Formats: sequence, structure tokens, C-alpha cells
Amino acid sequence: MKTFQIPSQYRSPLISAIKAARKAADRLKKDFTPTHLSLGRLELILARHFGFCYGVENAIEIAFRAVEENPGKRIFLLSEMIHNPGVNTDLKDRGVRFLMDTKGNKIMDWQELKPEDVVVIPAFGTTLELAAELRSLGIEPTQYETTCPFVEKVWNRAEKIGREGYTLVVHGKPKHEETRATFSHSSAFAKTVVVKDMAESEHLAKFITGALPPERFFQDFEGQYTPGFNPVTDLRRIGVVNQTTMLASETQGISDYLKEVMIAHYQLNPQTLHLHFADTRDTLCYATNDNQSAVQGMLSEKADLAIVIGGYNSSNTSHLVELCEEKLPTYFIRDEDCLQLDQIRHFDLHTGMETVTEGYLPATGSLKILVTSGASCPDALVERVLVRLAELTGNEAFLEATAARWLQELATENS
Repeated sequence: MKTFQIPSQYRSPLISAIKAARKAADRLKKDFTPTHLSLGRLELILARHFGFCYGVENAIEIAFRAVEENPGKRIFLLSEMIHNPGVNTDLKDRGVRFLMDTKGNKIMDWQELKPEDVVVIPAFGTTLELAAELRSLGIEPTQYETTCPFVEKVWNRAEKIGREGYTLVVHGKPKHEETRATFSHSSAFAKTVVVKDMAESEHLAKFITGALPPERFFQDFEGQYTPGFNPVTDLRRIGVVNQTTMLASETQGISDYLKEVMIAHYQLNPQTLHLHFADTRDTLCYATNDNQSAVQGMLSEKADLAIVIGGYNSSNTSHLVELCEEKLPTYFIRDEDCLQLDQIRHFDLHTGMETVTEGYLPATGSLKILVTSGASCPDALVERVLVRLAELTGNEAFLEATAARWLQELATENS
């Protein structure tokens, strides 16, 4: 796989050594057991896979290259390049400005843009409409486009089945940048409707079977379907694709459920299934699959709590939190500053707000903590969290010794 040139401040010698050793022992990535760091009374249990993925490193390389190659020019990001506040702040510190917020609202007058300006498209991609608007202003959006290849894979799959006469059912968060972009691209070739979860998929099925009157569809799925959508005719042939960062199990469950609905409603068999349901196969990216599988492997270990690191608006990170919450107390933190000895500041997915929990660390006895991070979280940030946990529990010396051993092993392998 391609190696990207990203700023050194995002790398971690310790995490790099751990990942290199695990990769060397498991090149086919079939082992999802975690990595154990025994630090005195503290045991840190790291997920097999976490942190920057291919698409994120590609985006970072392109964005920083855009800055380096265009001295003196105004450089803009269409919106957050990735959902990591540290990376976005680093780009702002280099003079990069944002054109939109994460909800798609413009935060400056685009008429101020000039043809010589540089606009970087984020890893989530953008809509056909926004790309056309940039071109109308004399700006070519593909000059520094960081759209993840796995997002483009979904667009290509959507185009293929759309041209075959199927309606697209997109499993995603309707307001997320990637879902908005996928919705725009799929709508160019097919009628499209977005479902955010299994509950909405089950509700959609009632319009497929006629259990609900078609006119109600427009109210229940307001803002989630293409213009001219006709639930009577457009739900007769469907195919499921997804926002690449959703829970793999939920996407698969939605696809299987809607397939069974079509089979029962139209009395299909394996030979006639294609008449009403497209074989879209899985469109989740490899990193989403690997990180979620690694969390499942990590959760097989007994532990006191889990810490998940990432931007609070990161979709893929939020799903890692959901998986951990099913098994044990879980804290979704932005960085090491969230950790104090007597309390932890963390994001609550259920209220959508940051909160503080006191007494999260047992005062005495052994302590086991599961640790993972989202695909837009730098390894250096993960290491800083490990260091803070070691400091808070009085195990800095153990961590230093453990890090030295990992680095020595990596040096020996490379010699």
C-alpha cells in the first residue's frame, strides 16, 4: 500500500513500532486480538487497528502539499478536511480558511473567491452542485481533491446500479458531508432515499409493501429523497449502499432486511431476486471494517473501562464508542487534556454534549483500560493519551521502559 508524506507531528515512534510488529506477524490482517502494554498496576490494551487510514493520510498529504505549492495564494478548504480538530487547526495556522461548516452552511461570501484561489475538497468528497458552483467561479475543484478512494467506490457502485434501473437506498447520516455527497452523485443516475438506521429501514419497508399510504412518505422522509420521487414505482427495484463509516453490522443488517422484504413481497427466488434487489455487495471501507473488528477483538478482554479518542463529530469514531458502550464504561475523548486524576471530560453520544465524570479511575488495585481511536486520529495523539494515563497512575517509568523495548525490537528487525 502507498506510503504518504504527512507531517512528523502526527507520527508516534511507539505506536509505529507496535503497528509494524503486528503487521509483520499478521500480514493478512486476520488477527484482531489486541496489544497489551503492562505498566505496573496499569495495563493498557490497544486495539489491533486504529488511527489514520489510507484516505485520511492521502487527504493530509494533499492538503499540506497545496499549502507548500502555492505560496502567496489564498487557500481554502471546502469544509473540515477530516473530523479531527487538531489537524484542522494546524491547517488554519498555515493560513487555510474554511468556506463551509460541517453542516454545509457557507461561512463566507463565495463571490469573494477569485480564479487564482485554491480550494481543497475534503476527504468526504463534495456534491456535484458545489463542484459546479466552484467551476462557475473559475476554480477547478479537482486540482487538490482529497476525496477518499473508498468514498468514490461507493459513488461508482451507485452509478452502476442506478443505470441498471434500481433506486438507491443510502445507509447514512442524512446531514453528514459524505452522505450529502453520495446522495448528490447517486441522484444524478437514480432516484435515491437515505435511511439513517434500521428503524428507518423498517419504516421504508412499509411503503414498499403498501402498509402505509404513499403520500405519507414525503413527510416521513422529508429532506432524504430526490425530487420527483414516487414511492409507488421507485421502491419496486432497490439497491443498498452506505456512508463508508457506518457500523458494518448495521449496514449488513439493513441490506439483509430489505432483501427479505423484497423476497416476501414479490415472492422471489434466487433466480429472480435481481428483478427487484441489486447485488451491491459491501461498500464499507477497509479501515472501517478493520477498526470495528479490532474493537470487537479488544472487547473480548476483561477491563475496567474503555477510552476512545477522536473528533466529537467523527462518524466512524462514534460507532467505535457505541460498540464499547455495549460492554463496559466508555469515554469518548478529544485529547489527553480531557484526562485528569479525579475526573474525565468526554462526549456523550446520547445527549450530544460534552460532560464530566468524576471517579472514573479506581484509586487502588490493578487497572485495565481498553484504548482505541478513530480513523482521523493521529498516532501521536494516541501516544499522548497513553502517557497521560501512565502519569496519572504513577507508571511513567514502566511506560518508558516498555516503549524502549518496542523501539529496540523494531530497530533489530530493520537492521
